[in-house]
Amino acid sequence: MKESNSRGRSGFSLVEIMIVIAVVGLIVAIALPGLIHARLQSRAKACQEHQVKLNWAVSEWALANNSADVPCWSDLIGSGLYLNRTPHCPTTNIPIVMPPRLDTDSSCPTDEPNHSISE
Repeated sequence: MKESNSRGRSGFSLVEIMIVIAVVGLIVAIALPGLIHARLQSRAKACQEHQVKLNWAVSEWALANNSADVPCWSDLIGSGLYLNRTPHCPTTNIPIVMPPRLDTDSSCPTDEPNHSISE
């Protein structure tokens, strides 16, 4: 009878570990561009939503105050006012640009594609 080796085979071989690393790397290489694209799209959509909210707040302020002027930030932002905080572009964290007139839309301060609601 042959005595069994007390050490036995345990763990993974180098080849098995390299195959697992290659498969994981391939999955990451396939998924990463899609994740980056989805992130950029969600930031652009969030920027557009912030512009819509600012346009709504400006319009509501103008109706409530019977004014044709564009309000100041302090007229719109605060407890019990139209907005809780200043709307920012999520890509750069720069505040959304207030519309110059009531008949125009607010705009994103960056040159990022798809960040404008007027496109």
